[in-house]
Amino acid sequence: MTNWKYTTDGDVAIITWDMEDRSMNVMTADVIRELDAAVDKVLADDSLKGAVITSAKNDMGGGVDLTMLAQIKAQAVKEGGNVGEALFGFVWALHSLYRKIEVAGADPKTKKGGKVFAAATPGTALGGVFELLLACHRRFSADNPKAKLGLPETLVGLFPGAGGTTRLVRMLGIMGAADYLLQGKLVNPKKAKAGLLIDEIVPADELVAKAVEWVKGSSESDAVKPWDAKGFKLPGGAPYTPKGFPTFLGAVAMTHGKTAGVYPQTNAMLSAVYEGALVDMDNALKIEARWFTSVLMDPRSAAMIRSLFVNKQAIEKGARRPDVPDAKVKSVGVIGAGMMGAGIGFVAARAGIDVVLVDRDQEAADKGHATIEGLLDQGVKRKKVTEEAKTEILAHVNATPDYDALKGCDLIVEAVFEDPKIKAEVTAKVEAVIADDAIFATNTSTLPITGLAKASSRPNNFIGIHFFSPVHKMMLVEIIKGEKTNDLAVAKALDFVRQIKKTPIVVNDARFFYANRCIIPYLNEAMIMVSEGVNPTLIENAAKQIGMPVAPLQLTDETSLELGHRIMSATKAQMGDAYVGTGADDVIKALYEDQGRAGRKNGKGFYDYDENGKRQALWPDLATHFPVSEDQPDFEEVKNRLILAQVLEAVRAKEEDVLVDIREGDVGAILGWGFAPWSGGPMSWIDLTGPADVVAICDALTAKYGNRFAAPNLLKDIAAKGETFYGRFQPQQAAA
Repeated sequence: MTNWKYTTDGDVAIITWDMEDRSMNVMTADVIRELDAAVDKVLADDSLKGAVITSAKNDMGGGVDLTMLAQIKAQAVKEGGNVGEALFGFVWALHSLYRKIEVAGADPKTKKGGKVFAAATPGTALGGVFELLLACHRRFSADNPKAKLGLPETLVGLFPGAGGTTRLVRMLGIMGAADYLLQGKLVNPKKAKAGLLIDEIVPADELVAKAVEWVKGSSESDAVKPWDAKGFKLPGGAPYTPKGFPTFLGAVAMTHGKTAGVYPQTNAMLSAVYEGALVDMDNALKIEARWFTSVLMDPRSAAMIRSLFVNKQAIEKGARRPDVPDAKVKSVGVIGAGMMGAGIGFVAARAGIDVVLVDRDQEAADKGHATIEGLLDQGVKRKKVTEEAKTEILAHVNATPDYDALKGCDLIVEAVFEDPKIKAEVTAKVEAVIADDAIFATNTSTLPITGLAKASSRPNNFIGIHFFSPVHKMMLVEIIKGEKTNDLAVAKALDFVRQIKKTPIVVNDARFFYANRCIIPYLNEAMIMVSEGVNPTLIENAAKQIGMPVAPLQLTDETSLELGHRIMSATKAQMGDAYVGTGADDVIKALYEDQGRAGRKNGKGFYDYDENGKRQALWPDLATHFPVSEDQPDFEEVKNRLILAQVLEAVRAKEEDVLVDIREGDVGAILGWGFAPWSGGPMSWIDLTGPADVVAICDALTAKYGNRFAAPNLLKDIAAKGETFYGRFQPQQAAA
């Protein structure tokens, strides 16, 4: 065996997982086949009482290798076989292995004579690997607070389909399992033990020994899972019983409230839960496997997997990184200690990078330091950060007004006010003290990089790094190349973003770059509809129905109407006579200028907020300023206006070469502003909908609402040739 090592300790086999060519173990066809052989070896050896399954790496494993699923599909197509059968065959092989471990050779009728299997995870165990743990009779975890345990499949378009759904519901009941199954909740070992996901936490250096000790001392009854014992009843009641039905109905309502029914994996998972509860364990697993296969065959899930797993992973591993030597950041200077600057300093210090946090005076710099300390205090309160870790992270931060402290920094991130004059002054001050080869990055959300680089004496080393707010929570970072930005600057920016464990996309310079040029039309289209008399509730619900996690009027409140007013004013000033106003301008002026409603930040925007900042209902007087029309538009038309406002800008960004790689366009859209994750991103949405159909929708909307809905030439060309975006662009990118 190349992936597993088989040894014995008396009457206990120890099966140790260690994939030589991987830093993290993952489930592949070879891994499954070899583990199956090892389990057979245990069951055939009468001298063995059972086995311990563990890992030689720091973690147990990261789940099933999802790229393998695409390979299975491709192979079936190549051989002229049935893709569904091929996928089900793989899924059922994994189910059969886990069930073999669970039954462990016991007599089918008496349930006696079975051996016991213990799982011993040194660290993280996710997805299909965690489902392996669930199949074992006892689960041990090392005392490793950094470890993550759980089933994140729903976050990438799947659901736990290797027995996880069926077993977890039988372990915890429907409501107890809901957070783990429906939200992909991951927990550390202590929370996993409290939630009954694992049985014991032991010191790391005693992990395998404790598991072996348990196997040696186990009894015959330990080899029988509760659901295989006579008289088992589902905790909380089965969904078809008078006791369990309200719970199941509540779970369905909760799920649809959060997903609006647009995610195929959640609907399939709920079906597997309900139908599986009607039958015995073996048949329940078959039902789960069939529903899981149906999800694998759904184009929406395939798009989510492609964007949120395959493409995201490729981007994070450096698919777009220039071929230059390692450029990891040793010391970063952050100019501006406000919320954004402090957030950047926090994530950098948390990654072990020395941070020089500079502001106009010591008081302002100290406020930034206090913000970082406050974020760490929140982590300590939630037991995600220890006091020792907090002290260590703060030791990396030097808050000062002294620009000379920047001399040793190899990367500067400027995060001052969005004013070209202020940014130019800061650029000159910084470049007077930093080394010639240091990289200067500006954190701007709207101002073109090439224009800002004119203030630099070294524009080749000048780049944009656009963080999203709040920095410590948002995973996307947009890297913007100016006209003169060199490869070293790009590599430095990419390496920095990967050091702080975020996902980077690289785009070329243009007004609003990529993310904001797509999100602003979405917010504006909603406000245009308000100005037209469309019911705000209709607008917000239409957004949820297309899968947007935050509706546009709510999102405008979150980002603030003040920011919208600032962007509107700055854009108008820069564009002059070329600026074309819309109904969105009228709405912003009415709410912000006339009524002083800035959004959540001052407790009043499109929505009202209570004294604690909790969102209440839509502002009743909005209808006084923009009366709701008696005749409301078709719901599908509202949905199309909201989604195409984003999609068409993404296509234009690609057409204008602002967006170079459509993979980044899709991943960036989902991570940056939450674009309908079920679709896989704007380009994937077009491919799923059909380019020709999208063009037809554009034509209808253009005739009614104007040229902002006109289909870009790139989209029309792809539609006319019967192509798709991924069909045209992915092959050359995959080879790049």
